[in-house]
Amino acid sequence: MNRDDFKDIACIRFEEAKVLLDNQRYDGAYYLSGYVIECGLKACIAKQVKEFEFPDKKLAQDCYTPDLAKLIKTAGLQTVLDNETKRFQVNWGVVKDWTEESRYQKHLEKAARDIYSAIAEQGNGVFEWVRHW
Repeated sequence: MNRDDFKDIACIRFEEAKVLLDNQRYDGAYYLSGYVIECGLKACIAKQVKEFEFPDKKLAQDCYTPDLAKLIKTAGLQTVLDNETKRFQVNWGVVKDWTEESRYQKHLEKAARDIYSAIAEQGNGVFEWVRHW
């Protein structure tokens, strides 16, 4: 997969999360909302890899985690994230707790709406922020 693939998947999953949310499929909406950010961060990491260069082994290993906090660090975005607005920090606070294991869990409507809102909010949403980088 390359950066464009990750970007495309993130956009598709963003739309699918909204469809699930609108149809009261809260478990799937919650999971896909976090997955949007995982794919977006992996696109940010892919941007760092230069064509025809063999990636650093640690970077390559660190890319395969679904852990959003680790992906932020791997993408080199921790300092940028730390300096964001309070409103963005609130949204990140909701999103950062997402895990890959959430696909096996039940999620209430509020949790699904909260995470989707945190990624989708105009101006302070995590998906918009990730797409910027």
